Amino acid sequence: MVLRMRSVGKHYETPEGPLRVLADVDLDLAAGESLALTGESGSGKSTLLHLAAALDRPDAGRIDVAGRTVSELGDRGRAAVRRELVGIVFQQFNLIPSLDVAANLSWHAQLAGRSDPAWERTLCDRLGLAPLLGRYPEQLSGGQQQRVAIGRTLAARPPLILADEPTGNLDEANGDAVLDLMLALIAETGAALLMVTHSMRLAARLDRQVRLAGGRVAP
Repeated sequence: MVLRMRSVGKHYETPEGPLRVLADVDLDLAAGESLALTGESGSGKSTLLHLAAALDRPDAGRIDVAGRTVSELGDRGRAAVRRELVGIVFQQFNLIPSLDVAANLSWHAQLAGRSDPAWERTLCDRLGLAPLLGRYPEQLSGGQQQRVAIGRTLAARPPLILADEPTGNLDEANGDAVLDLMLALIAETGAALLMVTHSMRLAARLDRQVRLAGGRVAP
């Protein structure tokens, strides 16, 4: 099991008192499996994704990523999890503007100590990025930037891929093409995918769907 959550809870302090965002969430995700996380705005989807990414710690419960209990780790340990075990594809691309496409692609893999030039060349070919390697993010279209972001994530071969509305800034045709590429490449690596989306049409293309409502997994 690549991702396991048990009785996970999270709240934030507000001037009006504690705001519960997640309560008693159980979730399992196996290697090679894709899961769509859906729900209304404010249902806790982004918070759950941040916890799975070791960007934050839960107030209650346990989270394991690739056999490591990340909910018990401090800042340094969670940083190592993000570097070595987790890849994140953001809606906003989050490319490094001062690096060209080639350097952006290899950045996470080098950080994780898993740079593989042959695999990076394969990703470039599959994602249609070979002619763009010397360009910078500002010289790319939205669809091209998102393909670079996907390549950067997959170059490090993390066991867990987290995607936050990865096609939200693209039109439907570009979004479908990007999702096609991402699903095909993730299937080849055997990684697990957890994708947050508002689109039931896109969610239906993944292996399973889980809906959050009021911070809980809906029946």
